[in-house]
Amino acid sequence: MNNPLDARKLRPYQQEIVAAILDSVLSCKGLTFSVEIARQGGKNEISAQLELLLLTLCMDRPWNLIKCSPTFNPQAQISMLRLKELLGLAGLSDFWVPEAGHIIRLGSARAIFLSANESANVVGNTAHILLEVDESQDVNKQKYNRDFRPMGSTTNVTTIHYGTTWDDATLLEEVKQLNLELERKDGLRRHFRYDWQEVAKYNPDYRVFVENERQRLGENHPLFLSQYRLETISGGGGFLNQLQLAQLQGTHPRQQKPSAGKIYVAGIDLAGEAENDDEGRLMGTKPRQDSTVVTIAELDFAGADMINRGPVVKIVEHYRFQGMPHTQLYAKLISIIKDLWGCKKAVVDATGIGQPVASFLRQTLGTKIVPFVFTAPAKSESGFNLLAAINTNRLKMYAADNSEEYREFQKEAATAKSNYRANQTINFFVEPSRGHDDFLMSLALVLEAANIYQPREAKGS
Repeated sequence: MNNPLDARKLRPYQQEIVAAILDSVLSCKGLTFSVEIARQGGKNEISAQLELLLLTLCMDRPWNLIKCSPTFNPQAQISMLRLKELLGLAGLSDFWVPEAGHIIRLGSARAIFLSANESANVVGNTAHILLEVDESQDVNKQKYNRDFRPMGSTTNVTTIHYGTTWDDATLLEEVKQLNLELERKDGLRRHFRYDWQEVAKYNPDYRVFVENERQRLGENHPLFLSQYRLETISGGGGFLNQLQLAQLQGTHPRQQKPSAGKIYVAGIDLAGEAENDDEGRLMGTKPRQDSTVVTIAELDFAGADMINRGPVVKIVEHYRFQGMPHTQLYAKLISIIKDLWGCKKAVVDATGIGQPVASFLRQTLGTKIVPFVFTAPAKSESGFNLLAAINTNRLKMYAADNSEEYREFQKEAATAKSNYRANQTINFFVEPSRGHDDFLMSLALVLEAANIYQPREAKGS
C-alpha cells in the first residue's frame, strides 16, 4: 500500500494549512480554522488530502469525519468523487466501501458527506475526527449553528471553513473575523488567505487564466474582487460607481434611423407589475410602472477584442411609451424592431404580464424575439454581465443630447442600487421612492441581445 501523503503533491501554501490543521487534530486542540483561497487554487485538494490521511490514521476506530456543502448535488458528490480518486491513488481501492449513498468507510472510520441546505435533515451525526464546511460563504448561519456546530461539541473536534469571500454578512466572514481577533490575542494562526497571485507563483497557466478573467470582467467586478482578489464586497450600495458611469458614456451621436450595413439589436422592458424572486417574494426592484422602454443598440464588431470575444455595444436610440396598453404596443414594437431597425435579435421582458406580449411578438417575428424572465438568478447574471461590459468598455451610451430619454437614463444609472446576496448573486434596482428602472432594465436586456447574437460566417470562410 502506498503512503497516502504521496498520493498527490501539495504546494507550499497548501502544506502550511495542512500542517496547522493536523497539529490541531492530533493534539486535540479543537481549533476552528478559516481558509480563503482564490477560485481553483486548490482548497478542495487540501480537503481531500486531509480526509485521506485522517481516515487512514483512524481506520481502526469507529469515528466520523463530517463534511457539509451548500448542496449535496453536485457539491458534496464532487467531494466524494475526489476522495475516492485519492483512495485509489493511495492503493486503498480494496479497503473502502460506500454506505447509504453519502458515506465512505475505510476500515471502521467513516467520511460522511452532508448537505447544508436549510431543508436537509442532518441532526444526529457526531464528528469525532474533523468537521469541514465547504463553500462556507454560501452556508446559512442559522443552519450551521443549529445543526452542524453541535456535531463536534462532545468531541472537541477541529473545524475548518473553506471558501472565497463575498459580502460582510456571510458565515465565512464571521468565522474569519473571530479568528483574526483570536490571533491578535494569542498569536496562534487560525486564518489562512491566499489570493490569485500567491496561487499563480506555482502555476503559470493559472496566472494567464486569471489575467484574462481580469480583462474580461474588469479589475473591480464583484466576481473578480471576491473570487480572485479575496476582497470582501459591501453588502449594498450604488450599482455603478463614478468611474463606471464615466466608462458607460460614449461619444457617438444618437440616431433616429439605421445606417446601411450595420447590425442592430433591441432590449424591451415592458410596463408591468413588480417582480418576484424564485420563492415568490417581492424583489422590490420594479415597482408598478406605466412605461415601456425600447433600447436600440448597434453592434460594432470592428471594436471587438480578443479577450471578450464580443462587439462593442453602442446604444443609439431610446423609445418610451407611457400609459399605453399592451394591445396597442404590438404594432409599434413590430414597426420599430422589424420595419425601421431590422433588429437581428430583440430580448423582451417576459416577466408576469409581459409574457403574453413576448409570446405575441415571437409568433409574429420568429426566433429573433427572445423572452427573458427576471427571476433572481437570471437578473443576477444580467447584472454581472452589465458590470463586465461597462468595466471593459464594451457598452457605450450615445452622446449627451439633453433629451428627456437621455436625462432619465442617466438618472436611473446614477441612482441604481445593488444588494449582494448569498451564493454569489446580485440584485440591482432603483428604489421606488427615487423613481423607476425602465431604462436600466432595458439596458440589461439589450446587452443580453448582443450577447446572444451570433454573426453568420460566409460559406467557405
